[in-house]
Amino acid sequence: MPRVKYTDSDVALMARMMRAEAEGEGKQGMLYVGNVIVNRAKANCLDFQDVRTIPQVIYQVQGGNYSFEAVQKGNMFYRRARSVEKRLAKKNLDYWRDHPAKYALWYFNPYGPCPPTWYGQLFTGQYKNHCYYEPVEGTCASVYIGG
Repeated sequence: MPRVKYTDSDVALMARMMRAEAEGEGKQGMLYVGNVIVNRAKANCLDFQDVRTIPQVIYQVQGGNYSFEAVQKGNMFYRRARSVEKRLAKKNLDYWRDHPAKYALWYFNPYGPCPPTWYGQLFTGQYKNHCYYEPVEGTCASVYIGG
């Protein structure tokens, strides 16, 4: 059973986002970004209440801006998904999770050392340029369900 219900168009959309956000970090980096996307669809807490589908996650607006910068600024996001990224997205949607993004709901590239917390959320690790953060214990139990 997949971690999140999805369609073929969801796979392609998620694949485009993974590529736009982390192509320079290779397949592993794209899988970590995919973890965050799926985790946001599973989480029913904090900034992600009533965000249940892949399109809702990708196109979510917070504070007047898209949650993912690539939607607004990234020309990579608007290119057709390639088969390699689609396979990675499907892998995330079906089962794949790993540290440091296993339970992460956020990531960013600080262009410097990763801070130990980010907006009060806990640093779980870094992969290449991205720092990953998961919710403080007790604030978002739904992200930990299923693995």
